[in-house]
Amino acid sequence: MNFGSNEKIIQQILHGILEKKGFDIVILDLSKLTSPIAKYFVICTGNSDTQTKSIADSVEEAVEKNLSEKVWHSEGKNTGEWILLDYVDVLVHIFLPKSREFYKLEELWGDAKIYRIS
Repeated sequence: MNFGSNEKIIQQILHGILEKKGFDIVILDLSKLTSPIAKYFVICTGNSDTQTKSIADSVEEAVEKNLSEKVWHSEGKNTGEWILLDYVDVLVHIFLPKSREFYKLEELWGDAKIYRIS
């Protein structure tokens, strides 16, 4: 996988997710689509609101510590059902299983290339 200038941040995001045992991780490459809202979506799932919040904190910590970049905007930490971390070119979506199933982001962006992380 080659994510160009976003390689380092995506690696740190994945590190943060895996550190807190996030699962069902996918990366959607939106960079070739017309007028995408970001170049990449990184999507994962946590089993509880405590875990999704922990994953979000871990991602923010990894990116800031290793790349000196802070999240530009975040939403959803108060409930933990769907947390969004916006790094401008890369959006991180951390879901509870029922919310991920409901919103089905992978299907909404069906033209995107999908990378599954094991």
